[in-house]
Order: sequence, then C-alpha cells, then structure tokens
Amino acid sequence: MTQMLIFGMGYAASHLAGRLRARGWEVIGTTRDGRGDSIAFADEMAVLVALRGATHILSSVPPVEGADPVLARYGQAIAVAPAGWTGYLSSTGVYGDAGGAWVDESAPVKGRRADRNAADAAWQALRGDMRIFRLPGIYGPGRSILDRIREGRAHRIDRPGQVFSRVHVDDIAGGVMASFRGPAGVYNLADDEPCHQNRLVEWGCAMLGARLPPLQSPDEAGLSPAARAFYAENRRVANGKAKRLLGWAPRYPTFREGLAACVAPAQAGSAGDLPLHR
Repeated sequence: MTQMLIFGMGYAASHLAGRLRARGWEVIGTTRDGRGDSIAFADEMAVLVALRGATHILSSVPPVEGADPVLARYGQAIAVAPAGWTGYLSSTGVYGDAGGAWVDESAPVKGRRADRNAADAAWQALRGDMRIFRLPGIYGPGRSILDRIREGRAHRIDRPGQVFSRVHVDDIAGGVMASFRGPAGVYNLADDEPCHQNRLVEWGCAMLGARLPPLQSPDEAGLSPAARAFYAENRRVANGKAKRLLGWAPRYPTFREGLAACVAPAQAGSAGDLPLHR
C-alpha cells in the first residue's frame, strides 16, 4: 500500500491527507500530543516504524526557536529511509522583500528569518528525491479573509503599491500530488494574480454585504508583530516552474475563485479529488 508519513498535521497537511485517503492511501501524521489517529512527535519508536514503512515523507513543521525540530530529531533517519519521495512545505518568505518585483525559484534566499532560510537549505540537501514547496499566504475554507470580516478582524492598510501572493489550500494539495510524478526540486505554489490585501478585503465585504473597514496606517490598525512583518515585505511570486515541470495549475488562479469556494466549498468541490492537470 502507498503510505505517506506527514510530520505536522496542520491546516494544509490535513487537507492533503484527506485528498490522499480519498484515493486509498494510508496516511500517518504526527502531532505534539498524538491526538486522534495521529502519533506523538516525541514517540520515537512509533515514528521510526512509520519511517520504515512510508513510501512518501512530508514535513510541514516550521522552525521553532531557531531550529527545525523534525531535522533535529529525525533528520538522520529520514535521510536513510526507504521512501521514494520526500517533501517539505517551506515559505516564500525566504525570498525576503523584493520591492514588488517577481521572484522565482532562482531568486536569492535572503529572508528576514535566518531559521527559515536554513531549514529550506537543509531540507534541500537531505536527500536527492526532495521536493521543496515554497508557499505564500495560505487560505481556504475556515481560514480566509471572509472569516476575518465576519469576526470584525479585517483591516484595510494604507500601503500603496504593496503586493502579496497567496495560494488556496486545495492548490497546495494539488501541487504536492502533481510532484509525485515530477522531478525533485524547489517549486513555488502560488496563484496567478498577486495583489494588495485590500482588494481581498473589498471583494470579501462585497460578497458578504459587510461594511468596509476604514483605511488605516499599521499603527492605527494596531497590527500584531506578525502582521507588521507581513506588510514589511512586498513581492510577486512566480509559479511557472511548477506549471512547466509538474503539469500543475491552480484550480483557483485568483482570490475571486478561491473566495467563492470558501463560501460554498461543497459546490466548489474543495473537499473532493481535484484533477492534477488543467
């Protein structure tokens, strides 16, 4: 049986697991406490047994306190595991601020978080079958600007010229699955239309019939440190390599299709098995 071991069953990884299980895969995931049908990250015996049986291995765990916990604890075991495919969910934050310019996988790694940059490089060097997926802002059902608008947490920030890329959670799963038959390497998974975050807020308010929040400076909006860091960088993420080499294309090429799927996920098919080619 085809079996994937996923380190870190977070939002994107859990969505991928659901897609794979619908195809008949066995998926074993780790969590901090081993809740549900997962295994505890610290249960070394169970993790090593899973590594020996896995045909595919994926980590979605970000660095913590300056180090990658998966590499620190299981890196050597992963390096020699019999799996034929390994992957790591990284971040387009490794590119740093590009002043609004396009960045592809050849762009220098100069992100403000040294631990992110180091983890990205370390996973690349771990195995010859490694796929690195660099992801921008992730959204989807239950985790989108629509939810923040409903909860009164959406902001419009007065930063002209600020541009962001994003990716729907289902397109992450589609990209990972497309890579099963594609070459190893580094891939950006992003939508086709980078734009200012304010456009999402405005579109979402129109969809929900909600009042637009006021245009504010970061100080006036009382942004958290994480949100301020978000607005400190400005780039457009190119996705052409994944399209060329993996045959992948986003099912939700812009935020408009993606947010429509968040409103009616059942009709949009986000819980189903989506095609890998367009």
